[in-house]
Amino acid sequence: MSLYLFLDLAAIAIPFAFSFEKRLEFYKMWKSVFLSIFFVGAVFILWDAGFTKIGVWGFNEKYLSGIYLLNLPLEEYLFFICVPYASVFTFKVISTLIPGFLIPDRLIRLLVLAPATLLLIAGILFHSRLYTSSACIVASLSLFTSYYFFRDFLSHFILSYAIILIPFFIMNGILTGSFIDEEVVWYNNTENLGIRILTIPVEDAFYGLALIIWNVNLTGYFRKKFI
Repeated sequence: MSLYLFLDLAAIAIPFAFSFEKRLEFYKMWKSVFLSIFFVGAVFILWDAGFTKIGVWGFNEKYLSGIYLLNLPLEEYLFFICVPYASVFTFKVISTLIPGFLIPDRLIRLLVLAPATLLLIAGILFHSRLYTSSACIVASLSLFTSYYFFRDFLSHFILSYAIILIPFFIMNGILTGSFIDEEVVWYNNTENLGIRILTIPVEDAFYGLALIIWNVNLTGYFRKKFI
């Protein structure tokens, strides 16, 4: 088994195992969850494939299964299934265990709109660095959209995201070369700021934020509107 495939499966193993827990009954949300994963994943896969093609980042075959589709390894497609599934599951756990948790709107504005504004400015200032600019702008627009259209989810999202960051940084750390001889995913540093958290480009945090918040938002939307 490839290392990247192992990490994908490890990310989803516990959330999947507890999807049938009586208090959570997460399996009853599967239609909404997988609809969200499909739509959000389609956008991120196109982004991913485009940046792979032009060399913004790439993959080390040493840690892969060797199965490719549209110049992306199988493991990369699974990433956009396993990580969102685990993230929405975490959101469900937090909202179930602490249903009344509410962050005051004044603090929500500080935690959401301030970073959104700074990210937008950074995206514009560093427009010549493709990963920095795109990740900052997408994350910024995601936060603005969440504040104005999905505010009901934000209190539980902020709390769950703080928890999600722990496994997210462990997984991304390994993918970017922490604890192993070579990185699984390499980056062209002319397209990012060169700022690393351990071995993780800081832009990965913004990329991951957009991926996760859109899956939470759309899962909630589909549950309310269609399913």
